[in-house]
Amino acid sequence: MKLYLFLSCLVFTCFCFAQPAPSTQESKDKIDYRESQRMINIWMDAQKDFDKLKGISVTVIKDQQIIFNKGYGSSNIETGGTTQLNTIYSICSISKLFTSVAIMQLWEQGKIRLDDSITAVLPNLGLTQKFSESGPITIRSLLTHSAGFPRESDFPYWTEFKFPDDQQITQKLKTQETLYPASTYLQYSNLGMTILGQVVAKISGMSYEKYVEENILKPLRLANTRPSMPKELWGKQLAIGYSSLYRDGNRKPLPYFNANGIAPAAGFSSTAEDLALFAAWQFRLLKNGGKEILKASTLREMQRVHWLDPDWKNSWGLGFVIYQLDGKTYTGHDGSCPGYQSVLQMDMKDKLGVVLMSNSQGNDMGIYTDGIFSIIQKAKPAMTVIDSLNLEQYAGYYDNYAWRGEIVIMPWQGKLAMFGLPNTDPGKNMSLFIPSGKDVFRRVRADNTLGEELRFERDAAGTIIKYWRHSNKYDKIKKVLPLN
Repeated sequence: MKLYLFLSCLVFTCFCFAQPAPSTQESKDKIDYRESQRMINIWMDAQKDFDKLKGISVTVIKDQQIIFNKGYGSSNIETGGTTQLNTIYSICSISKLFTSVAIMQLWEQGKIRLDDSITAVLPNLGLTQKFSESGPITIRSLLTHSAGFPRESDFPYWTEFKFPDDQQITQKLKTQETLYPASTYLQYSNLGMTILGQVVAKISGMSYEKYVEENILKPLRLANTRPSMPKELWGKQLAIGYSSLYRDGNRKPLPYFNANGIAPAAGFSSTAEDLALFAAWQFRLLKNGGKEILKASTLREMQRVHWLDPDWKNSWGLGFVIYQLDGKTYTGHDGSCPGYQSVLQMDMKDKLGVVLMSNSQGNDMGIYTDGIFSIIQKAKPAMTVIDSLNLEQYAGYYDNYAWRGEIVIMPWQGKLAMFGLPNTDPGKNMSLFIPSGKDVFRRVRADNTLGEELRFERDAAGTIIKYWRHSNKYDKIKKVLPLN
């Protein structure tokens, strides 16, 4: 039985050749993401089709380096516009992170206190406190969605796409009341974050939009991020949004909207690349310390848990969602508006961020995000080939449509990886095989013992055309997507 280490300078041609060992400790420790990038590309290209997404953009950043950046599908079906690296989407509730940063800038300047009552800052706030036993509604409780506020300003903007301005929101507040006593439950509230946008305007003496542009977006050079949806770009650089799937399997285009007064909670637009740069700023600030639009200590405080539900299921920082999965802590936010979904998810310890944006509603974007993290986190340092075997000759899509779709086989760290499409998490669900003879491999079980055979068959020209496993054959459909 031959063993194969991960290919350090893998070129997908007819043969692989052993290379000299890396000469420095730095090169030994450097993670090689190429096979992870390839698996992400194969997976997202397939899920776009299987999930019938109109378009989706994916960006992965490691510290200050973008290691994956690609768009799939269409930004405008009617014109045939394809998703590009600079395609703009509504990022909806990720807008809240920019509002939260603005609030914390004012806090750093001593202009507000987190435990100030909101009525001390906005004395004309007309919301009725329904509960006499309630403590004060504070800026902190609004940042953590624990203020007991209604979820929305009392307008049907999510179904009619007509959003109120600041004055209309203020007037409508006089007819609304709290849902719970403050600091009792986590009640997600676009209205609460909208009110914090009004705090930014009141304390800074600038419009909310101008403050954010001058103090956050321009300093961070987020050139494609705006506190609005640019109508002049809609259907061009700004992707048209599409509905969730109807029973006939189709999606319908949705009308243009601009969030107006709700912008601090849900009105921003951006690109996946810009949000990756927003993540890079956070990695950089916490690594270097000092100040870059915020102090490092302030950002760290924002990403600390400030609210935890009694059942331990929901936890929130100051604007940031914080949660744990598979022993790792993640922070960020997601966004969901008519026709658009987005995710910014960061592992601050490993300085790894994933950004997804789609112009299709109704799919669980968290599945894609978690799956990409799973794939990236399995990448290892590049190592030397100690035996030559052209693993690429076995790579391809194989027919499994009688059961559930396609089977992908591709090289992975000196072995063959096998996973199905569609898939919720190929990084977790893949099987690994090591060579056992000519065109024969054995599955590596979880305890590192060997399982069943995987046997490949060639045509008269010597080309791989199928494989056999568990006494059943699977025909090769086409070559697998290449390494970008």
